[in-house]
Amino acid sequence: MAVAGATSFSAANISERAALPPALALSTVIFALRPSENSGRPTLWLPLVRRIREPFKDLWALPGGPLTQADSLQDAAARNLQETTGLAPNYLEQLYAFGGLHRSPSQRVVSIVYWALVQSTQADLAQETENVKWFRADGLQELAFDHNEIVDYALWRLRNKMAYGSIAYHLLGETFTLAQVREVYEAVLNRSIDPANFRRQLKQAAHIEATDEFLQGGKHRPPRLYRYTGERQGEQPGSLFSAH
Repeated sequence: MAVAGATSFSAANISERAALPPALALSTVIFALRPSENSGRPTLWLPLVRRIREPFKDLWALPGGPLTQADSLQDAAARNLQETTGLAPNYLEQLYAFGGLHRSPSQRVVSIVYWALVQSTQADLAQETENVKWFRADGLQELAFDHNEIVDYALWRLRNKMAYGSIAYHLLGETFTLAQVREVYEAVLNRSIDPANFRRQLKQAAHIEATDEFLQGGKHRPPRLYRYTGERQGEQPGSLFSAH
């Protein structure tokens, strides 16, 4: 009788959960450039959080949390980022809503996903603990829920937006060399770009302004620093390089 009762109770619980409305959650994909472990060249990284409870206990997942009554979607995403990683990115945009039927084994969950870009100096200040660490964006291990699919979609969106001039500069400081801009494109697109051709096209692009400053500290003649003078939010007309 005890076994039958337990089975009935479990089935009742499952039936009750199925009748509940889906839960809402927020997740964020945060991209930053960090040095490769092997070459030291900039590569694309993102922070992940180790789950400490079921489902998917001990697997890594995107930073996020539940949606409360008090916050707007944007504010909730920013707050979750601050609480889990200590990051407050300037670029934070809604990516997509993921609501597959089997995303979570315990209940139906719809996640509203944001994506963010932070500069490497900001990324270096992120809180890293046993349960919060940075990972290379390419070749991720199995993540919790459908977070591998979410990261892939965010990468696709970022690479497509690289065809426009403004998005790359969210990963750079206020001033930068032309070589540093090329490194951003190479890291995000995951392919080499001809330096001479890139430099020529970049100099002809709108909103790239030379400064009177030079990057110091190298062994050779210091390269000139430039700044981006256009609007950094949203896409700018005029494709610079195709992401395909």
